[in-house]
Amino acid sequence: MGKASAAWGGKGATPGRRAVVVGGGLALLGGAIALGEGLSGSPAPRRRAPGDLDYADARWVAASEANYRIADRPADYPVELVVVHVTQADYATTVRLFEDPRHEAASHYVVRQSGQVTQMIRELDVAFHAGNRWYNEHSVGIEHEGFVTRPRDFTDAMYAASARLTADVCHRYGIPVDRRHIIGHAEVPGTDHTDPGRHWDWPRYLGLVRAAREAAGSKKA
Repeated sequence: MGKASAAWGGKGATPGRRAVVVGGGLALLGGAIALGEGLSGSPAPRRRAPGDLDYADARWVAASEANYRIADRPADYPVELVVVHVTQADYATTVRLFEDPRHEAASHYVVRQSGQVTQMIRELDVAFHAGNRWYNEHSVGIEHEGFVTRPRDFTDAMYAASARLTADVCHRYGIPVDRRHIIGHAEVPGTDHTDPGRHWDWPRYLGLVRAAREAAGSKKA
């Protein structure tokens, strides 16, 4: 699975098409890899109890330890970016791959078309998701269930849930809500991935993220 990990931005972090395991065999997927009402206000406790969440409205499913590197962020690497991905697979396949130690790549979060958020790697740790070591070390990766060529996959529920998650991440780490700090996988240096693709509505998404931050701030005022 060395080729799979490199293509997904894991160990080796070389650009290329993603290789995934489907039904026990190796298949190539073209394109790119890769919720709640209020903001949490502070990072989750810096401990490693099973099932700890950084985002309260997520559910926990652990990625394989081969798919990320243990760290102590932001103490060792400041978290400065959010990287938006599209899975090029359904939710179940994505989770299965991130649980597979042979895959050697995963993102911190997966957002389903229904709006459900799954956390698979603690934000403390460096997920192998971006295909660039520096970007892996300084970002939170968020996968979105679907395919870059199908705009119908980017549902209202997905946009809303992902925006609340990103607003929470930006709030906790002081990340500006703009296109310099919330980027697509395609914008990571050294990658040839295309996600989230031309159908991802960036103005809508950034507007939702800003609204989520403002709404949470007004509740606390």
